[in-house]
Amino acid sequence: MSGGEVAGILVAVFWAILVSFLAVALYRLAQTLRAATRLVTSVTEQAVPLLGEASVTVRTAQNQLARVDAIASDVQEVTANASALSSTVSTTFGGPLVKVAAFGYGVRQALGRRGNRTPDTSRTERGRTVPGARRPRRGRS
Repeated sequence: MSGGEVAGILVAVFWAILVSFLAVALYRLAQTLRAATRLVTSVTEQAVPLLGEASVTVRTAQNQLARVDAIASDVQEVTANASALSSTVSTTFGGPLVKVAAFGYGVRQALGRRGNRTPDTSRTERGRTVPGARRPRRGRS
């Protein structure tokens, strides 16, 4: 055997080993791709119903939000009406009630002074009220 033949045999052996390693790598890659395909199929089968349920839930929530919006606008309208009614009642009854209260106060003051016949001897000095002379106590001279 010549050196060229030995070199050819060595190249053929290394080529066979390289092809064997590549075949094993491709076989394992094919297994990994099959497992990934099964996983994606399984996830898809489970995700589709979940997405359908989520869609129904979102529609229901949207309907509920529309109802809440309608209720909020009704409450806002009722609040405006109550405010208007309050100001109307205040305007209508507020003035006369103040006058009646003032009249009642005046009547009480007048009746209170009428029952107390002693003259008021207090005087005002520099914006301050100073009490008048004291009345003599009964039974003492």
